[in-house]
Amino acid sequence: VGIENAVGILGMEDGFLKDAALKLLLPKEAQPIIDNIKMIPGGQALVDKAVLSLNRSAEDAVKEAGPIFKNAISNMSITDGVGILFGGNNAATEFLRKNTYTELQAAFAPKVRASLGKPLVANVSTTDSWNKLSSGFNTVAKSPVGAIAGLKPVNVSLENYVTEKALDALFLKVAEEEKSIRTNPAARVNTILKRVFGQLDKK
Repeated sequence: VGIENAVGILGMEDGFLKDAALKLLLPKEAQPIIDNIKMIPGGQALVDKAVLSLNRSAEDAVKEAGPIFKNAISNMSITDGVGILFGGNNAATEFLRKNTYTELQAAFAPKVRASLGKPLVANVSTTDSWNKLSSGFNTVAKSPVGAIAGLKPVNVSLENYVTEKALDALFLKVAEEEKSIRTNPAARVNTILKRVFGQLDKK
């Protein structure tokens, strides 16, 4: 239930972009671009388009996460479940992060790669938007003016960056859903949740 809710929220248009805590900005390695944006023709517009595209890619890719997460938790034992039930407000989320993050990362990366290549904003892909921005900066960085200013070319793996940010956002949203189910009876939307988590109310 938590995964479905989290994916539903993040997978909508603006699910990342309009959430101040989760919005993807340019990678930290791209800070020199921001600091020297006036040196790039049309630089601010390129930055805005790249940021929009990054968020659209995350929103698109996250829709594929549900089955991956569900498969990852299917091997949880009853003993694990009991321990999680009576653990902290994010016990299940932390169990999943500890036991599935590497596997999820490997499975999720191809989804992100595909999303980065889709023409999601003005018929232009995130990869193309980023390449246009970074190549514009790198051209300046490699010029005599850039050398005098001490600029260095920027190279970033967007796939790794978006994969990491998207997974972190998913776990954050799943943790919020888990806490809600634990503490708010109205969030227990089926019989199993009411019966199992109702035990917490008796503690």
